[in-house]
Amino acid sequence: MDVQQLKTLIHVAELGSLSKAADRLHIAQPALSRQIRMLEEEIGQPLFERHGRGMLITEIGRDVLAHATRVMAELDQIRAVASEGRQSFRGMVAIGMTSTIAEIATVSLAAKIRTEHPNLQMRFSSAFSGHVIDWLQRGEIDIGLTYDPQPMRSLRVRPLLTESLLLVGSASDRLSRDEALPFARLADRPLVLPSPRHGLRAIMEDCARRADIQLIASVEADTYGGMIALVRAGFGPTILPLAPIFAQVERGELTAAPLVDPTPTRRVVIAYPADRPVSPAARFVGDAFAEMAAELVGRGVWLGHKLAA
Repeated sequence: MDVQQLKTLIHVAELGSLSKAADRLHIAQPALSRQIRMLEEEIGQPLFERHGRGMLITEIGRDVLAHATRVMAELDQIRAVASEGRQSFRGMVAIGMTSTIAEIATVSLAAKIRTEHPNLQMRFSSAFSGHVIDWLQRGEIDIGLTYDPQPMRSLRVRPLLTESLLLVGSASDRLSRDEALPFARLADRPLVLPSPRHGLRAIMEDCARRADIQLIASVEADTYGGMIALVRAGFGPTILPLAPIFAQVERGELTAAPLVDPTPTRRVVIAYPADRPVSPAARFVGDAFAEMAAELVGRGVWLGHKLAA
């Protein structure tokens, strides 16, 4: 029994398919099948039921999976303890973020990394939350700064804060951060919305159902920059966090108002892989982001509340 077999077990169980796990891990399917078979032979019982639609984990497989997940976490802790004495990081750290978090964090994180670890190279990438998680699972990034994903055994998630979302409009909309608006006031008001595949849209639609209204899209846009440009051009307000637009609101280029009954929120998390070592550099980035987020929440730039570590 080795670490690679446990890693394979975690991914096959999560995806329910050898072919999908092979695609995620960039390993040939026969090699993964052999690892599962060897693990089953060593344990002496089948870990999966094979059928036409994929692989279904057995009861004993679930027990082994729980232990495998704990073993991978313990190995990661051992590596973290062993690396604590290292003073300066080298190499490359790849950081994935959603577009709104990228607006908030990229420059500050880059400055902190450059100051404290000048020999550490950085690569920042941004995309939808689902893509960030996919990059992390494929090993294309070392850490994900994103919004709360579905529970997955291949991920270790550190909740950071619950972020409040505001109605954001142009200067002519004359919204005020001192005057909260009931969500129901958005009925029949054309909005700039992300497409239905976007996680932010799901939050908006859930709030609309709770307020017993239907949202109307003036136009749909799936990029942060596109949404802001459309709002400023008068296509209607949108719903976003305050932090990435704070400077524009302070300058009067945009206006914003809190929403209530209900208040749209989402949880910001730091995501690490659970099936492979987390580098000390990635841990440093996560800690630096957590410190930065706490400072912005304290200043009222990032509206929300910090979650317990």
